[in-house]
Amino acid sequence: MTQTSESAVVVEPSTRGRKPRRTRVHRAWFVAAVTFVTIIGAAAFRSVPGLFIDPLHDEFGWSRGTIGAAVSVNLALYGLTAPFAAALMDRYGIRRVVAVALTVIALGSGLTVWMTAAWQLMLCWGLLVGLGSGSMALAFAATVTNRWFTERRGLVTGVLTAAAASGQLIFLPVLSWIVATHDWRPAAVTVALAALAVVPFVWLLLHDHPADVGQKPYGAEEFVPKPAPVPGAARRALTVLSSAVRTGPFWLLAGSFAICGASTNGLVQTHFVPASHDHGMPITTAASLLAVIGVFDVVGTIASGWFTDRYDSRRLLAVYYALRGVSLLLLPMLLAPGVHPPMVFFIVFYGLDWVATVPPTLALCREHYGDDSPIVFGWVLASHQVGAAVVAFAGGVARDAFGSYDVVWYASGALCAAAALMALVIRRRPVTAGPGRL
Repeated sequence: MTQTSESAVVVEPSTRGRKPRRTRVHRAWFVAAVTFVTIIGAAAFRSVPGLFIDPLHDEFGWSRGTIGAAVSVNLALYGLTAPFAAALMDRYGIRRVVAVALTVIALGSGLTVWMTAAWQLMLCWGLLVGLGSGSMALAFAATVTNRWFTERRGLVTGVLTAAAASGQLIFLPVLSWIVATHDWRPAAVTVALAALAVVPFVWLLLHDHPADVGQKPYGAEEFVPKPAPVPGAARRALTVLSSAVRTGPFWLLAGSFAICGASTNGLVQTHFVPASHDHGMPITTAASLLAVIGVFDVVGTIASGWFTDRYDSRRLLAVYYALRGVSLLLLPMLLAPGVHPPMVFFIVFYGLDWVATVPPTLALCREHYGDDSPIVFGWVLASHQVGAAVVAFAGGVARDAFGSYDVVWYASGALCAAAALMALVIRRRPVTAGPGRL
């Protein structure tokens, strides 16, 4: 009698029609968490040069154009490295590529402590940090998501995309305090140590493929064998580019996304802090405002993904760029020694709009280029960073020439109006690769 009763208790949880309860967290979530932290770091490493413009100018006498040139090299390499970094991950594995990239960043940031000439800034922060952070761009997030997740891909991709903004939130206020209270050198060392601190977690937890730990991708019904290394991936990236440049939508997407990069990473991320300081605002306050942009960037990115699932991506892009252009035209009137409500409104709005352009741009890549869309988007992202690089340099030159950044804000506002028109003239095509969502 007792045996029968015990048997019933054992059998009850597996009654017909009920799925067995999951008792362990899938390894994919640990991989996603490490990826999130790594992308946060990559964003922080790229946002630091804006804090160094005034200290380097004061200590070495370098022009802001010279310092902006180093930042432009960093931004350009961040974008141009991304398509090839994805190919390297297919060839050598995610873990090796990311660990080497973090080490290169640490080396580049650490060596700046001993620099005495502008070319050393170009080498350290431009070349080394640019190559390292470029290896951890959105292509890295896409690779992790595609390998480790079958379900929840949209959610994971959106969160990892927003991680780039969260890096500013975590690092900028701290690093700006270090620069203001001590010097720019301790801040550079902090970045180098932060990069090195992530390496052990990457090596131990960032497995290349679920098959490495004997698991299926999250949500998959069947076990997926680990694919063989792809030695020709870099050649395919160039082949896809060669085909895409023969189409009109590619140039419209790349052109509008270049303006997106020019008006965000190249302009606001690089020059907002020194421009605010020109108007008497403390560096720590300006950096904190830039960090707040990172907070609302997360909200804006997720909301834009939701809108992209439901509305025409072309119209969304046109609205985003038009509103961004208007805000930039108004910004010179908002800069002041203190923080006032109109400036807070600008910061909140610009944060919501910062990378809201990513979901509809990616959706249009999918609509026009199907299976090749991830690689096409990688090249469109490269144009984003080239645009950022041009304005990072031009902004510094304009400040040297005119004594203020006003002309740069106005020119960028006009460019955003052009980007809105470019988005509207992209031709429609029946969607064959699924709905446009992250």
